[in-house]
Amino acid sequence: MPGEVISERYELLEELGQGGMGKVRRGYDTVLDRPVAVKLIRQESVGSPVEAEEFARRFRREARITARIQHPGVPQVYDAVLDASYERLFLVMELVEGVSLHAYLRPGHPLPISWAAAVAAQVATVLSYAHEVPVIHRDLKPNNILVARDGTVKLLDFGIAALLRTDVTKLTATGSPIGSYHYMAPEQVRGGRNTPATDLYGLGCTLHELLSGQPVFDADNDFALMSMQVGAAPTPLRQLRPEVPEGLEELVLDLLRKAPEARPADSQEVHARLVPFLPPAGSVPEPAEAGPVGAPDPTGVFRYPYAPRPRPQVPAAAAPVPTAIDAGPLPIPEQLRAEVRSVRAQAEALMREGRFAQAAEILDAVVEPAARSLGRDSRTVLDLRKLRAVARYLGGDFRAALPEFEALSGAYARIAGPLAADVLDCRSQAARCRAELGQVTRALHELEDVLTAVRTTTGSDVTEEAVELRHTIAVLLLAQDRVPEALEILEPLHDDLVVVFGPHDELTAEVAETIARIRLDLGNQ
Repeated sequence: MPGEVISERYELLEELGQGGMGKVRRGYDTVLDRPVAVKLIRQESVGSPVEAEEFARRFRREARITARIQHPGVPQVYDAVLDASYERLFLVMELVEGVSLHAYLRPGHPLPISWAAAVAAQVATVLSYAHEVPVIHRDLKPNNILVARDGTVKLLDFGIAALLRTDVTKLTATGSPIGSYHYMAPEQVRGGRNTPATDLYGLGCTLHELLSGQPVFDADNDFALMSMQVGAAPTPLRQLRPEVPEGLEELVLDLLRKAPEARPADSQEVHARLVPFLPPAGSVPEPAEAGPVGAPDPTGVFRYPYAPRPRPQVPAAAAPVPTAIDAGPLPIPEQLRAEVRSVRAQAEALMREGRFAQAAEILDAVVEPAARSLGRDSRTVLDLRKLRAVARYLGGDFRAALPEFEALSGAYARIAGPLAADVLDCRSQAARCRAELGQVTRALHELEDVLTAVRTTTGSDVTEEAVELRHTIAVLLLAQDRVPEALEILEPLHDDLVVVFGPHDELTAEVAETIARIRLDLGNQ
């Protein structure tokens, strides 16, 4: 019997399960003739038509970034459908048949060591591809890990936690941090920046539970559990299960380090350290390696190599952009002048629609011809390049945006001086790219230098740029577990925000919440 049809395309069929955000149903795409999974966002999560439309817009941006993770361990998200009532948002996704890793967990019944290592190694492989984009999961836990029928691991809900974070929308009912407290990294508890190391902590919590049959930390209430994530030491696995190999225990303890930079360098390192505990190619499972009855065996894929994405090669330093040495740039043809105006208008319109990759692509076509005609340090050319860098940044292509912003800061400095607004803006944007790529220490140094320059040029600490810089620096300090230093910035920042923007401003409220969370942590230590 046909079910409800949404967007005149997707037919809703039987319910598959209930997730943290809402129900998941089997669906059918009547246009492409294929089954899909359809997740209904909880009605109470979408409080008004304005919030619903904002959520849908931000979802499409996140989905475009997530779609760049080219790995079979990441189910694709196809569509976001906001129904006519503005009360329901449906996410249409690839349908994957399998068993949630949560179903593998039974208190006191840990998985075979090879099974746990196989799950963790496959998750590390997926993360190696995601972090290359970079995309951070933010909510890595057994409920978001699915083992398909052939034993391959699928990591679900990439980008969903980012959509619901409280600094973006008001869609969380409680204003709590996004994530599950049993698997939440200390920097998430404190409201600091999420980095690839945040996902590694969630993987450490999951692997500990698979190997021991119990969570790393457990408590009667969320606040106690959050405090333990921030300040308590995990119990070494071999105290709970003596047959766990020493190297595996060490890996889990390293994944659970409180400071993000003390954890393994990346998911490739995690995978390499798991390899000794994986079944060798061509091996047959021993009787002791039998896992839960009827559950897909995640060790099967390691009968053949299943390696992560190779690390990217570090690019050579970019050659300086040559400056014109002739009498001046060639006159720009009227046809090219008109094309520049048209392309810029198209790019800005695409960016307003959230189509950042397409905007960057059409700007590519006009930047080089304009540079040849006007000169590479022409203001028109530099502004086109800056618009392209912004499009790449907003589209999540931080690796491409970073060298562009760095080159632009030098070019603007040549024509306007080192303290010009465009110079400082490009330097801060480059630093934010570095932070998104996990280069937190260098990003901090850069942002602190830019803040000093902004204070010098404006004589104020409460300009829009200074406020953003102060907040970003504090969040990065939290990510490095430098809590007292972050608090020294956040408290006067909050006082300034109350005076300038008022106590009900969104950023004022966010900073107040972060301060309260930090004080709660310090009070429990």
